[in-house]
Amino acid sequence: MLNILSQPSGRSELCDGISRRRMLQIGTLGPFGLHLQGLLRAEQSALRHPSARSKKSVILIWMHGGPSQLDTFDMKPGAPAEYRGPFQPVASRLPGLDVCELMPEHAKVMDKCTVIRSFSHGNGDHWAAAHWMLTGRLGANGSDRMPRQPSMGAVAAHLLGPTQDGSLANVNMNDGGFGFHGGAWLGVNYNPFRYGDYSYGNEAGQLPTGDYTSFSLTDGLSENRVLNRASLRGQLDSLKKQIDRNRLFEQMDAVDQQAMDLVLSGRVRKAFDVSEEDVALRERYGKGWGEQALLARRLIQAGVRYVSLNTGYFDDHSNIEPALKDKLPRHDRCVGVLIQDLAERGMLDDTLVVTAGEFGHTPRINDNAGRDHWPQAQSILLAGGGFRHGQIIGSTNDKAEYPISRKVGVEDFCAIVYHAMGLKPDDQVIDLSGRPTHLVPGGQVPYELL
Repeated sequence: MLNILSQPSGRSELCDGISRRRMLQIGTLGPFGLHLQGLLRAEQSALRHPSARSKKSVILIWMHGGPSQLDTFDMKPGAPAEYRGPFQPVASRLPGLDVCELMPEHAKVMDKCTVIRSFSHGNGDHWAAAHWMLTGRLGANGSDRMPRQPSMGAVAAHLLGPTQDGSLANVNMNDGGFGFHGGAWLGVNYNPFRYGDYSYGNEAGQLPTGDYTSFSLTDGLSENRVLNRASLRGQLDSLKKQIDRNRLFEQMDAVDQQAMDLVLSGRVRKAFDVSEEDVALRERYGKGWGEQALLARRLIQAGVRYVSLNTGYFDDHSNIEPALKDKLPRHDRCVGVLIQDLAERGMLDDTLVVTAGEFGHTPRINDNAGRDHWPQAQSILLAGGGFRHGQIIGSTNDKAEYPISRKVGVEDFCAIVYHAMGLKPDDQVIDLSGRPTHLVPGGQVPYELL
């Protein structure tokens, strides 16, 4: 939980006189508009990437568990029944691209999108594939689930920061991603701010970070006690001086820097209140994932650089028809209405919306009426981000088993996401050994997008 420390007491103090027990949680202070963000970023501002000044951002809709390509964007109505599945294709606004009948909102926006049908890799382990997809490198697996590399969102937070001062850089909704949305060796201060109570197989453990429940007062502090702005400003200035003297404390409580950023910006805290939106728009999005997609748009407007929203669980090894009838329409509204909304507001060109999971699923339906892991083919959706759209990249064979043209791999996927924020695979961060390392070991943005 993100916290601002209050006045020191005589209990459980650190060597520099700061008590760990008396803490003021972040949210209630937002409207005061204190101006400490410059202090928080002073040391790292010189290290920022040139693209840090841009407003480019990403919303990753992570289909946790892995979406079936045959039941979304690569339908094969001419294949035998045990391959094509239970659903019918419907035409979209992009000629030649049919989508699943459960995805009418997607059908309305496909002229603004690109579908990569030829995405493929060779790893059918949930943890290994998710780690690879979200970080650009292999590391963890089902037997050893500890994150080895920082996520793309954490790298963006590190190199770019938020798009507006006083905002958050990285927000994750609903856990998911098998715990690989975090900062790993970059540090806990680059873990995403957490929102949402839905959890879809967070088997790697919950990341240490602040969350939306932090918007309250604790340790007996009342509203009246924080209304004296001069006193509060003095407390925070004192804290800043103590942090300057004690770099170890700064490292141990790095997440508190996010808390101070939130104190500075009532705009950020206000973004979490979707009740401010027009009722008709909220009804278009719907509840659950749809409402969270609306929140994602509000967070981007409030200056967040990278938002990941996890939907799912899409790993349907049995009874895939009723499972998708329940989940896919909700996912459809979440993504389809989000793309429509961003386009209507003129935000889509600066915001990449991407939907993907760790892998696709077996073309042939199994004996339990489900589909199993299939990393050889997955369909990935892209919209916005300054890319060229209204197209299909690549193709699979007649049963959607493997690519037969324009194969796109994991490093290419990461290159696409990074490019949308002004980063390149050969940009560098400093690893634990003090050596510069490329963001991704390879990969190219498909030329069709440029």
